Amino acid sequence: MSILQVSTSSLSSSTLLSISPIKSLSSPKSSRLIRCSVEGTTVTEPKLSATSEPLLLRAAKGEVVDRPPVWLMRQAGRYMKSYQTLCEKYPSFRDRSENADLVVEISLQPWKVFKPDGVILFSDILTPLSGMNIPFDIVKGKGPIIFNPPQSAADVAQVREFIPEESVPYVGEALKRLRNEVGNESAVLGFVGAPFTLSSYVIEGGSSKNFTQIKRLAFSQPKVLHALLKKFTTSMITYIRYQADSGAQAVQIFDSWATELSPVDFEEFSLPYLKQIVDAVKQTHPNLPLILYASGSGGLLERLARTGVDVVSLDWTVDMAEGRDRLGRDIAVQGNVDPGVLFGSKEFITSRIHDTVKKAGRDKHILNLGHGIKVGTPEENVAHFFEVAKGLRY
Repeated sequence: MSILQVSTSSLSSSTLLSISPIKSLSSPKSSRLIRCSVEGTTVTEPKLSATSEPLLLRAAKGEVVDRPPVWLMRQAGRYMKSYQTLCEKYPSFRDRSENADLVVEISLQPWKVFKPDGVILFSDILTPLSGMNIPFDIVKGKGPIIFNPPQSAADVAQVREFIPEESVPYVGEALKRLRNEVGNESAVLGFVGAPFTLSSYVIEGGSSKNFTQIKRLAFSQPKVLHALLKKFTTSMITYIRYQADSGAQAVQIFDSWATELSPVDFEEFSLPYLKQIVDAVKQTHPNLPLILYASGSGGLLERLARTGVDVVSLDWTVDMAEGRDRLGRDIAVQGNVDPGVLFGSKEFITSRIHDTVKKAGRDKHILNLGHGIKVGTPEENVAHFFEVAKGLRY
């Protein structure tokens, strides 16, 4: 593989990288140039015609592309000054994430500045809980709080099947508007939580460090946990379909806490339910790319591939080249720059981007971080990340 190498030897740490316009691999009759200006620097690249699929979708499907598409997990959020200003007016996370107008505005904040190849819905994996008769809140400084964690079969029986049209109509409305706003210049991404991760939050009563409660239930009352997992599985199948029908062109499944399981327990409490979700969604939406992310997944990579998803998103603790070898070339990969790299110099950020893309190889790679952007990340460094990434050519 040959990647355009951009010299950074003459750049100071405060200078943005300048990338010369590069001839598009597509026909000049079907494309035109689009300029993205960040801090006085312009990146020029071909703009897709109205009938072309977004770059991210083509890469996920294994089509030949001229550069890896790029977006960042948590790209809409607390590191952006525009988001911080909005939070002053709307301090409650749920107020911001359960109002279609605000969801659209926040989702588009990074799009308007950086023009990523993926525009992800601003929401939370716990958003469906209220519609499933699981009261919760997300409190600043504390995170999610589940008010009545289920502890028995009777408690699980009170959990309702999720009907998104009734419970979260603002999600559907926001996705429709996002799709209309970005057209095919970027892929609109939806997302859901995986059954085990959702169950972990619910059983633990919120975030956890040791996952004592969920493991106690798994190992002492497995039937109760399986009953809850089944309800989340059915509900997430419905939710993914709803998001796709509303405008999402790809959906990422977050199984953040599945890596707290040993491999044998992952095969009982997570893998079968992920496979059920993928199989069911593919029956109705065969062309919808599904992305799976699980932080700290180095010990489970081969098992993640067995879920049948189109893309496995690697965290930064896995070497990209080794991850590629372990997953095989039939599946696309996403990631996996350490989010902490964005605190480094611009030269350092550039070198890590090049290293990741080189190791990922020519096809089926979506450039991203190995986790969400950290609070306090310099916004100008995020701009630099996108600028360098969008200037790469295979």
